[in-house]
Order: sequence, then C-alpha cells, then structure tokens
Amino acid sequence: MHIDLRQLRHFVALAEHRSFVAAAQAVCLSQSAFSRSIQALEHQTGFALVDRATRDLAPTKEGLVLLEHARRLVRQAGELSGEIERLNGNELGQLIFGCGPAPAAQLIPRAVAAFIGAHPRARVQFQVDHWEALDRQLRAEEIEFFVADTRRFEADPDYQVSRLQPQRWSFYCRPGHPLVEREQVTCKELFSYPLATTSRPPNLRKVMTDYSGRRDFLPSVECEHSYALLEVILHSDAIGIGSALNLAPYAQTGQLHTLQVSDLPAHLEERHTRYGIVTRVGRSLSALARAMIAQVENVDAELTLSLSRLPATRFGV
Repeated sequence: MHIDLRQLRHFVALAEHRSFVAAAQAVCLSQSAFSRSIQALEHQTGFALVDRATRDLAPTKEGLVLLEHARRLVRQAGELSGEIERLNGNELGQLIFGCGPAPAAQLIPRAVAAFIGAHPRARVQFQVDHWEALDRQLRAEEIEFFVADTRRFEADPDYQVSRLQPQRWSFYCRPGHPLVEREQVTCKELFSYPLATTSRPPNLRKVMTDYSGRRDFLPSVECEHSYALLEVILHSDAIGIGSALNLAPYAQTGQLHTLQVSDLPAHLEERHTRYGIVTRVGRSLSALARAMIAQVENVDAELTLSLSRLPATRFGV
C-alpha cells in the first residue's frame, strides 16, 4: 500500500483544525481538492479517519493510530529536509518548541536572539504555556522540547530532563503600593492584597497555602502572559510573584519594588525555581533543536553569573 506524504500532512491539518474549510486553507488547497485527498487516504487505509457525525470531526479510533504515525512521519520528513539543506551549506529549516511563562520573560528571548544570529535563515516558533499544555504538545510531537518546571518529569523514564540554574521566587509590587514603605512585611499583610500570577508550580502553591493560613490558595488574577500581569500590577495594588532573573531589570530601574517577607523562610526549597529542558526519551532531536538547547544553556549560565553580582537582599537571589 502506497501512502502519499502529502495526504498525511492533510490529515494532520484536519486533526489540528477540526474543519475541512480551515484545514484546506491551512495547506493552500481548495476545499474540494482537500476533501478528495482525505477520501483517497481513507480508501487506501480501508477505514474512516474522522467521525463526520460529530461537530468537531473527532478522529476515529483507527484514525488516532494513523494520526500518531502521520505526525511522526511528517516531522521526520521535515527534519530530513533540514539536514539535507544543512549538508548543502544552507541553514534552512523550522524549529518549534515550547516554554513556560517565566522562562519566556528573559531566558528564552535572549536564547532565541543568540540562535537567530547564528542561524539567520532558520525559522523559529516557540509556544508559551503552562507545563501541562506543553507536555501534551510534546507527546503529540507538535514541539521538539520545552523549557518549564521539571518536577513532574524528573522521575518519569519517558522523559529526559536537563536542569537549569535554580532561582528564588520573590513577591513584588508597584512603587506606590501601600506596602512599599515597610522594610519587611508579614505573610498576613502580604496575602491581604490580591495576588496576580501565572499558573504556579505545585510547590509554590503549597507554600502560599501553608503561609496564608487558607485551605487552598488561588490567585485573584491568573494569566500565562507575564507582560499582561505586569500591567495589572503596575496599575493596581495586586502583588506579583517572580524570580530574581525576571525581576532584576524592573527593580533596578525603579519600576517594581521587591517585598521582604519576614515570616517566609528564604531557605525553603519550595521557594526556588526548578526549571529545565524537557525532551522525550527515544526521540531524536533535529540539528536546530540541539543548537537552540545549547543556546538556552549558555544564556542561562550567563544570566546566572550576572545575577550573582546583584544585591542579594534586594533581588531575592
């Protein structure tokens, strides 16, 4: 049985868009030509790929099996094309990876900047989301790796984790906040104000629950985009949470104020980041992915070194 790689690409597009119209547009085909391609693939395999009776065109049980292989083959074909271009002296190709909101604030943009300087003809796309969503994309082979909290993956044999440098989380607010004049604040005072955060790792959520005196602690505002949260904090009395690396540029210019919490022990392991680079065991990485990972590790080391020269009490190092 012969299966055209183009047909597999079309099926992957249909599974992603859940619409014949949107998927046809995504692959630059007319709807009729796209429908014929899917029908031809169904004829060759001998089974329906999607349940047309459902509104979202969910893949059938057999379609899910084919989809897993289709994604892998499409990705590998792209990697092969990129390797051929590289061998011919061309740095073409596309890299898609993911990262959490905190790494997306400083670490990843600087690593991408260094990467495109070394690979100016490569195309880079990075998804910013919480670790659970990134894991789903990694398992679906939609991304090659991600940079996020690694606690969930370190003991799982299906994952390979490369740890980055830990940093301490700190609480911060706008310069005119009522707590700014206090040399130190208590947890009770801190948690009396709204908290605006990204999705917190489970360890930090436990710290906030333990020291707030509540059965569970949920932020007043939650968003995966750090800059959007920053605007909330700059224009309200909300308290934010950030690592020293991400806070330093704003604290140095006076845009943010880091709060010193008297009854929240600084040495707690749970108050430190545990970020790293997560890949799937048994999956080979493209040359571009390996190059990007090297840049992430290099930039992480450089930023950690520069951070060590800042006042520890001011930035929570």
